[in-house]
Amino acid sequence: MQSLADRLSLLLGRGGRPLRFLVAGGINTLFGVGIYPILIWTFPTFHRHYLVALATAQITSLVFAYLVYKIGVFRTRANLIRELSTFASFYLINYAANWIALPLMVEVAHIPPVVSQLFFNVVLITGSYFWHSRLTFKNPRAS
Repeated sequence: MQSLADRLSLLLGRGGRPLRFLVAGGINTLFGVGIYPILIWTFPTFHRHYLVALATAQITSLVFAYLVYKIGVFRTRANLIRELSTFASFYLINYAANWIALPLMVEVAHIPPVVSQLFFNVVLITGSYFWHSRLTFKNPRAS
């Protein structure tokens, strides 16, 4: 029988990439979901300029998430520029959709910005594992 330490090592080690991704995703989600309301509630100018808060939150979250996934989950030593550009491309597509969806939800549907952004994050989370595991941090030897 494996000890608890051996099981944890397996889950978080080489064979535990999906579990590490879930843990990292939780950390990134807390950070990504939290940074926007923190900006809105902390800086009065963002009350009126909620899209500037969105841009600030997205840039900060992008860099944070890339580092968490690279170091904590995929542990790659690949070309930093290629990885970061592939990683960013996923989020740029989502950000473009977010920049369209957020004003529609806030201005047209009259949903508060924080609630709207929480809803949109569900969409973002759904596709990220597949994109990053198959494209961003793809093992070149597995091809």
